Amino acid sequence: MLEQELNSYWKTVVNTIQDGLMVVDRGGVIVSVNRALEAITGFTQKDLVGRPCSALNCDVCEMARDQQGRHWCALFRTGSLKMRRCTLLRKDGRSIHVLKNASLLRDADGDVIGAVETLTDVTELVRKDHQIHAFQRQLRSEDGCCGMIGVSASMQQVFNLISNATESDAPVIVTGESGSGKELVARAIHDTGTRKRKPFVKVNCAALSESLLESELFGHVKGAFTGAYRSREGRFESARGGDIFLDEIGDLPLSTQVKLLRVLEEKVIERVGDNRPILVDVRIISATNRDLQSLVDTAAFRDDLFFRINAIPIRLPSLRERVEDIPLLADSFFERARLKSSKPILGISDEAMSALMAYDWPGNVRELRSAFEYAFVVCHDSLIRPYHLPPGIARAQGQGAKPQELVIDAMEIQKRELIDALRKAGGNQSEAARMLGVSRVTVWNRIKKFNIDLRRSVP
Repeated sequence: MLEQELNSYWKTVVNTIQDGLMVVDRGGVIVSVNRALEAITGFTQKDLVGRPCSALNCDVCEMARDQQGRHWCALFRTGSLKMRRCTLLRKDGRSIHVLKNASLLRDADGDVIGAVETLTDVTELVRKDHQIHAFQRQLRSEDGCCGMIGVSASMQQVFNLISNATESDAPVIVTGESGSGKELVARAIHDTGTRKRKPFVKVNCAALSESLLESELFGHVKGAFTGAYRSREGRFESARGGDIFLDEIGDLPLSTQVKLLRVLEEKVIERVGDNRPILVDVRIISATNRDLQSLVDTAAFRDDLFFRINAIPIRLPSLRERVEDIPLLADSFFERARLKSSKPILGISDEAMSALMAYDWPGNVRELRSAFEYAFVVCHDSLIRPYHLPPGIARAQGQGAKPQELVIDAMEIQKRELIDALRKAGGNQSEAARMLGVSRVTVWNRIKKFNIDLRRSVP
C-alpha cells in the first residue's frame, strides 16, 4: 500500500483504536484528538483543539511543568513517558484514572515539532483494586469477632463468652434488644464450634402459630392433620449433629415448651401424629428480646425450661450502652455501602459522626446499618453530612430542633460549603466541583438555586 494511501486511511485507523490519542505542538497546544479521547474525557474535539493540554487537568503534567518556562512539559527533557498512572478531570467534573504513554514527534531533520499521547481509562480497574483492599482490611480487622465489631468492654465480654460457648455443648441463650445482633452471636457460636461442619437451622418462634410451630420443630406423619398428605421431618431432625437456633423463644406456647423440655432432657422428639421417639443430637441456641424471668414470674414461661436453656447466658448490650463502638460500626457500614454503590462518596463528615454519637439508637445496630443505606441514596456530595442521615438522627444532634429548621440549616450549610469551595478554587466551577465531589453541572445548578453572586461572594 502506497504512503499516500496510508495517509488517507490514517484518520480511520486513529478513530478505531480504543485508547485516547492526543497530538500537541511544541507549545503544548492540542492540535488533534481521536474519538476515544472524546469518550474518555467528555470533551469534544471542538472543546480541546487550540487549547493547552492543561485543560485536561492531568495531575502528572502539573507536577512536571518546567519552572523556568523553557518547555511546557518535562516530556521535552525525557523524550518519552511510559505507563504513567495519572488522574484527569472530565468535562463533567468527575475524576478518572488513566495510564499515559507519550513520545516526542520530530520532523525529517530530527527537530522536535510536538508530542503524541495515548490515554487508557483504568478507572474501573482502580475501583476494583480499592474494593479488594477494602475487603482485605475487613478480613484483617482485629476489632471484632465473626462479623461483629466492638472494642468496648461489654462487647469484649461477649466475644469471650462466645469463645467459651464454642467449647461446650450446653444450651446457650442470647438476650438483648431487637436489632442488637443476637443471630450474629448464634451464628458465631456455630461457625467456631465443634459442630460447624453440621447444619445450622433457624426457627422464628414468633412467626408461626402453635400448630404450625410444632410441625415445623418436630415434623409430622402423613394424615396427622388436614393437609398432611405426606410425612415430613422437622427442624430438629434437619439439624441433627448441628445447632438449632430458636429465635424469639419467649413467644413459645406453653404446650410446645413441654415438648422442648423433653428434647433437652432426653434428646428425643416425637413427630406430630406419631408416638415413636426419634433420637436427635442437637445443641439448642435460643434468643429473645423479652425478660424471661418476668415471664417465669407470671407463669407465661416454664421455670424448668428457663433453667435448662439458661446454661450459658449471653447478654448483648444495646448500642447506646457502647457508644464508643459507633465510629467503628459506622466506618464498617459506610465501607460496605460504598463497595455496593458506584457513588464517589469519600467518607463521613465530623458533623455527621457527632450526630450518630448523639442519637439514642432504639433500633440498635440494625438501625445504624439502615441509616447508611438511606444516606447513600440521598447523598450526592463527597462526604456524608448530617442532613444526609434519616431526619430523626439529625434531630438528635440539633437537640430537638424542628424538622423545618433542620432543612433550613442543611440548605445553609450546603450554600456555605459551595461558596467556600468557589473561593478556594478562585471562582473556577470545575475545580470547585472536584473539591465537593460533584459534577460541574451540580455546582452550576446550586449557584442558581442559592442565587450566589460570584462577583460578591467570590472576590
